[in-house]
Amino acid sequence: MRNSLIKNSGFTLVETLIAIGIFAIISVAIYSSYSNVLDIVIASQINSTGLTIIANELETVRNIRYDDVGIQGGAPAGIIPPEKNINFSGIGFTLSTTVRNVDDPFDGVLGGSPNDTAPADYKIVEMELSCTDCLRFIPIKTTTTIAPVNLESASRNGNLFINVINASGQPVSQANVSVTNSLVSPAININDVTNNGGQLQLVDIATSSLGYQITVSKSGYSVDRTYKPGLVENPNPVKPHATVSEQQVTVITFGIDRLSVQDLNTRDKFCRAVPSVDFNQRGDKLIGVDPDVFKYSVTDSTGVSGSKASNLEWDTYILQNSDTDYDLAGSSLLSPFSVNAGTDYTVNWLMEPRNGSSLLVAIEDGGGQFIDGASMSLVKAEFSDTKISGHNYLDQTDWSNGKFSQKSQNIEEANPVGELRLKQIDGKYASMSWEWLESSTFDLGTLADFYKLKWNPSGQPSETGVDSLKFQIATNNDNSTWDYIGPDGTSATYYTNSDSVIYAGHNGDRYLRYKVYLFTENQAYTPRLEGMSIEFSSSCIPSGQSFFSGLTSGIYILTVKKSGYQTYTASIDMGSSWQEHRAILVP
Repeated sequence: MRNSLIKNSGFTLVETLIAIGIFAIISVAIYSSYSNVLDIVIASQINSTGLTIIANELETVRNIRYDDVGIQGGAPAGIIPPEKNINFSGIGFTLSTTVRNVDDPFDGVLGGSPNDTAPADYKIVEMELSCTDCLRFIPIKTTTTIAPVNLESASRNGNLFINVINASGQPVSQANVSVTNSLVSPAININDVTNNGGQLQLVDIATSSLGYQITVSKSGYSVDRTYKPGLVENPNPVKPHATVSEQQVTVITFGIDRLSVQDLNTRDKFCRAVPSVDFNQRGDKLIGVDPDVFKYSVTDSTGVSGSKASNLEWDTYILQNSDTDYDLAGSSLLSPFSVNAGTDYTVNWLMEPRNGSSLLVAIEDGGGQFIDGASMSLVKAEFSDTKISGHNYLDQTDWSNGKFSQKSQNIEEANPVGELRLKQIDGKYASMSWEWLESSTFDLGTLADFYKLKWNPSGQPSETGVDSLKFQIATNNDNSTWDYIGPDGTSATYYTNSDSVIYAGHNGDRYLRYKVYLFTENQAYTPRLEGMSIEFSSSCIPSGQSFFSGLTSGIYILTVKKSGYQTYTASIDMGSSWQEHRAILVP
């Protein structure tokens, strides 16, 4: 009975699934192989068809009159279309044809010894057949030479040699060259490319005075071109349309190279985007003189994201803020600056809301490198301010309307506005207990280093007692852990003197809060806080620079000091709304 059951048992479900899987894999492999073989066969047939087309077209060219061998609208002019659509056996092809005159050195060359006054010795015909809808079709290219039956005679035409170089002066091959001239008959419309030497020679073409419009380009490269003289926007072009004279060679050189990308970002000191900042930018290259017409000159905006990407060719550029609401308070790259070919640049602008006249000061060494940590003092009658290059300031002067996290019961934050003090109870200030206010969170936008804590007024009435106003600081990178500590890094100490050095353990944190404590021993007096400031630096703060705003017109004295350098002093006349001053420190 057991043997009978074994003989009658079938495949299990697992065995069936495995068999199906193996069969599917084998089937897919066989189908893929068949499909590839079929594609190869079809591609071979299409390529064979393409070769037949090329052979037929070449035979056609060889059987037309020599004088007709040329491109419609080209030079030499002829009856051959520059591009032709061909349908063969139901397949659509495109045939591109180029014809060039050749000055063969066998009988001398134009301008050589001997001078060849009939430089158009023979013609070269180049054909390229393409099929964009054909799978695996490789474009077919062929070249043939067409010679005249008789000897050529002296030409009444001229010659145009176009050289294309890059930023280093090296030739650019396969650059696209467009040459048009509607002043001659027939009109000329040539689209060709430069050879390996970066040159396109147009031999034996019609003479014309300032008639040949030339544009040179290449994918991913800048564009160079000629301009028509006398236009209102550019009356005296540096490179006017080319002139071709009888039996003469006109040589004109164009410069193109890989484009560079400039990313301009406008943001505040906390790394937040400042949107839609207007700016102007122009390069040094001229396309016209008297008046000067710059090749690159744009007015644009950083848009809603506070960023603008621009394609620039190699040149020296001036980039200026033109916004009416914001001033430039620092830049990672100061104008003018040079742009090299094929290089990406990031320019970060630090923006601040416009507040009267303002001054941006940049501190550099003799090599043009920014210097951080230099003390800058700007002084005028009834004005004095000191800043540190490469640093910025987190300020608060108003705590009203809930501009804080929490506070104790006997703190008055809005009477008067712009001042913290103890609350009065029955005409007397709360005394003999420490009252406090915890600030809102300040997000620096990135990891920061902290330097000094200052507050105003720096001194308090003696009647309030010793250290009647003091601070602690808490920082973190999780925006939730707030451990308040003093200058020794423990919760047992406090910052009691304005202009205190901040504990170095806070460096490398992004989020900050402070806690201010007020106390009085005499109910008739209260300590007051009108403003506080924390000095910091981060990757969003440009190196070597500081910004002074809220200035008025007049003469200011700038004094810059840095250990290891001589003291720098300058007189600055604030006659405009925004100025930039660069100070060079000498060791």
